[in-house]
Amino acid sequence: MLKGGGQSRVTIVDIARAAGVSKSTVSLVLQGSPLVKPDKYDKVREAIQRLGYVYHRGAANLRRSVSDVVGLVINDLTNPFFAEMTVGLEAALQTAGLIPFLANTGESPTRQALVMRAMREHGAVGYVLCPAIGTNADDLAEVRAWGLPVTTVMRRLLADWLSSVTPDNVGGARRATEHLLWLGHRRIAFVGGRVGMVVHEERRAGWETALRQAGLPLDPALAVESTPNRDGGAVALQRVMSLADPPTAALCFNDVVAIGVIYALNGRGLAAGRDFAVVGFDDIADARLIHPPLTTVAVESRRLGEHAATILLEQLAGTAAGPQHITGDARLIVRASCGAAGAPQPKAA
Repeated sequence: MLKGGGQSRVTIVDIARAAGVSKSTVSLVLQGSPLVKPDKYDKVREAIQRLGYVYHRGAANLRRSVSDVVGLVINDLTNPFFAEMTVGLEAALQTAGLIPFLANTGESPTRQALVMRAMREHGAVGYVLCPAIGTNADDLAEVRAWGLPVTTVMRRLLADWLSSVTPDNVGGARRATEHLLWLGHRRIAFVGGRVGMVVHEERRAGWETALRQAGLPLDPALAVESTPNRDGGAVALQRVMSLADPPTAALCFNDVVAIGVIYALNGRGLAAGRDFAVVGFDDIADARLIHPPLTTVAVESRRLGEHAATILLEQLAGTAAGPQHITGDARLIVRASCGAAGAPQPKAA
């Protein structure tokens, strides 16, 4: 194995010769096959360690025309919710022996298209996609032409060939608004998110449904769009509190917006839960840690990621009958920010 005074790269032929087995036996050991007898398996592993062989999985995939790579295309990893969801995705895929190839699109459909193309060039066999704001099904025409499976998570796209995993946005927002109504609030704002975002439309629909069922008018001024982050929450609160008849409570598009609302209330000398009721959506880890702890709608972010991974794995295995659609739970978690921590809760409808 010495050439020109240096050590050449160890090959599986070298391993086979050192272990006294065939090259095919070495290949089976490297693939983790259970077909190799224990004594031969031990000989091969000992030879690999002694000779310092490094298995080049990428080259092996090229030889087999198969890849273990799955693209995870996430819209905003700076949002704790999507980071938590991605943990569930990665864990499920790695358990199945697949390699997650992660990219953050920063809510840019243009970057989204670029990273999906790059992932394909690196051998991605499928994608889990949380679409960037502004994405529609037509934007994925190129991906569909590749014939690779795609599962969307959190944000549905209207296309009959796409699988999806989403929480019960409508039901969760309705239950949260009903809780605020039960606490006696009649001017309830819905703040954060952008019109055109499917999640925004669904959560706003739940808010509107609860108000209609309570016989209350829908005041358009109480539905305030903003970026779905802390700054957006602060801006939205400023707008609703400047109304001639301001609200006494707010259902927020997500927890990050709600945290921005709480900080903005503090800046006004007001306290969430005492002077103004705040409810979030998602139940990120920070929801339990902020003061006061945030009342929110829990959607089990990691479980959503696990569901998305399961659907994609079934598609890759060829066991999926067709596109699948999973709607996860959305449970109201009552804490202090709505002013009702420890109080008896209304019975579920």
